[in-house]
Amino acid sequence: MHRRELLTATVATATAVGAAGCLGLGGTDPGRLDLTVRNDGDDPVDVDVVVEGDDGTTYEETSDRVDAGVARAFEVVVGETGRHEAVVTGADWEGRLAWDAGVCALYDGTVAVDGESVEVAGECVDPR
Repeated sequence: MHRRELLTATVATATAVGAAGCLGLGGTDPGRLDLTVRNDGDDPVDVDVVVEGDDGTTYEETSDRVDAGVARAFEVVVGETGRHEAVVTGADWEGRLAWDAGVCALYDGTVAVDGESVEVAGECVDPR
């Protein structure tokens, strides 16, 4: 193949791939959860974090100890579409967040615990 033909073929392929991405012909990016678990209490807490899709897929399942006055961040990549749920549990408490990854590409959630209460907040920070 001559150099000019090779260069033309390479440019044509790159242009086609770039146009497909701009036109939305490529795949959808996966969704993401940025989760913060904050311990506002006076004692450390052991937490279990489970993130699942409505199809039964488990995207994250982990345990951690969060010291008093400390926050722990979890970043979880999830599927492109469908309802997803994050459940954070401790010895005698639970916090839940849910969102639709088809509508929200990046969901930001916070679960704050202390000795007497659990506060849960979340918002879509990158709508699709």
